Amino acid sequence: MKSRKNITLYSLLVVGVAILVGYLSNQLSVRLDFTEDHRFTLSDATRDLLQELEEPITITAYFSDNLPPQLLQIKREFQDLLTEYSRSAKGNLEYEFVDPLKDENIQAVASRDGVNPIQLQVEEKDQVKAQVAYMGAVIQLGEETEAIPMISAIQGLEYKISSSIKKLAVTEKPLVGFVQGHGEASFGEIWEAKQALDVLNKTELVNLSDSSLDVNKYNTLVFLGPKDSLSGYELARVDAYIQRGGRILAALDRSDADLTTEQFTHPVNTGLEQLLASRGIAVNDHLVTDLNCQRGLIQPRPGYIMQVTIPYYIIAKNFEDHPISSGLEQVMFSFASSVDFRGDSTVKFMPLIESSEHSGSQSTTVQIDITSQYTPAEFPLSHLTLAAALEGSFQGSAPTRMVIVGDGDFAKPGQRGQQVNPDNVNLLVNAIDWLSDDTGLIQLRTQGATARPLDDIEEGKRTFLKYLNFLLPVVLALIYGIIRFQRNRMIRLKRKEAGYVY
Repeated sequence: MKSRKNITLYSLLVVGVAILVGYLSNQLSVRLDFTEDHRFTLSDATRDLLQELEEPITITAYFSDNLPPQLLQIKREFQDLLTEYSRSAKGNLEYEFVDPLKDENIQAVASRDGVNPIQLQVEEKDQVKAQVAYMGAVIQLGEETEAIPMISAIQGLEYKISSSIKKLAVTEKPLVGFVQGHGEASFGEIWEAKQALDVLNKTELVNLSDSSLDVNKYNTLVFLGPKDSLSGYELARVDAYIQRGGRILAALDRSDADLTTEQFTHPVNTGLEQLLASRGIAVNDHLVTDLNCQRGLIQPRPGYIMQVTIPYYIIAKNFEDHPISSGLEQVMFSFASSVDFRGDSTVKFMPLIESSEHSGSQSTTVQIDITSQYTPAEFPLSHLTLAAALEGSFQGSAPTRMVIVGDGDFAKPGQRGQQVNPDNVNLLVNAIDWLSDDTGLIQLRTQGATARPLDDIEEGKRTFLKYLNFLLPVVLALIYGIIRFQRNRMIRLKRKEAGYVY
């Protein structure tokens, strides 16, 4: 009787604890995020943005209910992320999930706001069939909306949501001017970067020779690969702009080359080099070479194109911990120069990208020998700065920021129209966002993009591991069989002994 009473009390206690845990989990939601980049934890920049909202935000998530299991996981993770947004906004953000496939009117609204159905290939009973589904969202503030047409992964989603909220909530965007008139990259050449920049900034072309132009209205001036010299009047305007605290991104070539038509490089001098040098910033008059390089197309003679390895085409993988370079994997540079700072120690000089441990330098006037067989001995230098950020006061100027890149063409399509490397675009966009915007949202753009290739191992170790993987299970099975055989044998012998009791 006493035992039965104890069991009843124990059962009631377990049920009571379960109810208490369930109640507390609803009231105090605690999530542990063990991912390296904390992709399931809202950043400080997002929290600050949400707490500054003056009007409520509504997020409508258009997701089908009958998604395949792997896509349902994305839906659950997105819902968890929106829950974090709602909590941080303290009543200024609401969300709901709806399935447009259940109502044609909802489909029409989703399509109007920029979310359309997608086609999925789904395996079912050993057959592959097409399935229509929705996986998008619309963010609304008042009458204005921003769409995320397709949500295919949780990585980078916080940036998409937060930047969309900021685009709706902020009425005055920083104004970024792209200087033209000296051979700089046009908006058509950097359309991917412009599209990303227009989320948080307003961009326009700038003609410094126009005396009616108010240069000081720009938060940032961008010099993206000028080939010709600026006039004295233009340089004076840039100098005065910096003195007043204007921010600069200067991507400069010290040498111009097009290996598709010739194998010579030519020095470039725009006048910006001397203007920067007066403030201690050196875009060095040499070309960086790197053993970690890519292959390029050249045309040694008319009608003949060949692919060769050229150490002037650098694959940069050494990135410093800075909002501009955080999350980047590799940036391609061609005929780049190194960047140094020799000015006032009160200015903070922050290298962003460096060459490898096998680097070198050559004159800006050089003939490319396509037959050269390069060896590590020809690359005695290491970790040369290819891009840098600076912050402080230059020779009594107002506090400002600068980003200097030793390659003016890093964000343009490659020779013969090759596609721009995605991280080259990210570098340009991150740099301008850092110059023009202090919220910290740029750190979210490349969050979760880290690649994790397998470590390369020696051939002998690879062979050993292959045979170990093949033979180890066999050896373990044999050992188990021998042990089992000996055990059964001992039992049989023991049974034969006199006086053995079964």
